[in-house]
Amino acid sequence: MSSPGQSSSAQPAVSVSDLRMRYGTKDVLNGVSFEVRRGEVLALLGPNGAGKTTTIEILEGFRSRSAGDVSVLGTDPDNGNEAWRARLGVVLQSWRDHGKWTVRELLKQLRMYYEPYGNPWPVDELIDAVGLGTHANKRIQALSGGQRRRLDVAVGIVGRPELLFLDEPTVGFDPHARQEFHELIHQLSDFDNTTILLTTHDLAEAEKLSDRILILAGGVIIANGSAEELSRQVANETEVRWRFDGQMQVHSTADATAFVRKLLAEHDDGISDLEVRMPTLETTYLGMVHKFESGETEDALRHFQEANR
Repeated sequence: MSSPGQSSSAQPAVSVSDLRMRYGTKDVLNGVSFEVRRGEVLALLGPNGAGKTTTIEILEGFRSRSAGDVSVLGTDPDNGNEAWRARLGVVLQSWRDHGKWTVRELLKQLRMYYEPYGNPWPVDELIDAVGLGTHANKRIQALSGGQRRRLDVAVGIVGRPELLFLDEPTVGFDPHARQEFHELIHQLSDFDNTTILLTTHDLAEAEKLSDRILILAGGVIIANGSAEELSRQVANETEVRWRFDGQMQVHSTADATAFVRKLLAEHDDGISDLEVRMPTLETTYLGMVHKFESGETEDALRHFQEANR
C-alpha cells in the first residue's frame, strides 16, 4: 500500500472489500465491496437507512469500520494523515459557517491550509467557477440558500482534491444554478481528472452526472452499472405503444424486438406512432424503495440480486 502522500494513476481511487459495520447488535453494512476508478463519477444511491452515510464516513476517515479492507487514494482511511486529507474534498448537506465573513475572506483563509500540501485554487478563480463572482464581498449570512450552496461547493474543492465527496450537492439550487453546477462537475471530472463520489436522491441528477451507479440496500450492494445497464438488468418487461385503426395500444413484453417484428409483419400498413419504452432509472429505483418502505426487504433484495447476476 502506498504511503499517505503518494499517488498512483494505476491504483483505483477507492477500493472496498467486504466492508462491515455494526452498531451494537445491528449490522448496517454486510460485506460491501466495490472500486472507484480514477477520474470516474460514481453515484451511490439507496433508501434511508441503507448504509450510504456510514460508507461515506468510513471512506472519508471520519468513522472506523468493524471489519473489511478499505483503500482511499492508496491509504487506509484509519491511518490517513494531514497530507492525505488534503487530497480529499467534502461537500456536506449543510454546515455551520462564519456568517460575518465575506465569501472571499472565508475561501482565502481556507486556501492557506492547503498551500503546504499542493496547488489550491486561486481564490478569485474559484469564486468565478462556482458562480459567486458578483457576491465575493458579500457577508455569508446575507447569501441566499442557493448562493450558500455554491459556497459549500467552493469550500469542498478549494484544495483541488483528487477525490471529491458530494452529499446532495444541489439541494436549494434553482434550475439555472443546477445546470451550472453540473457543468462544473463535468469540468472537474473531464479536465481535472477529479474522482467524484456522489450521493443524491435526485435520480435525474445521478443519471446525468455519473459514469456508474451503485445501489445500496440492506447493507449490501444490490446493483452496479450505468443507468442504462441497471435499467436493463432489473427490467422484466419493456412497454411497447402503438396506434392501430386510430386506437392507442399498449403491451408489455420481455422481448420488445421480437414483439415489434411480429407486430409489423402482421399489421405493417395499419401501425403508426410506434414507441418502445425501457424503464427509467427513476422507475427502477422507486420500485425498489417502495418495496423496502413497505417492509418487503427480503423480497426486494432477492429480486435485485437475481437481476444483478
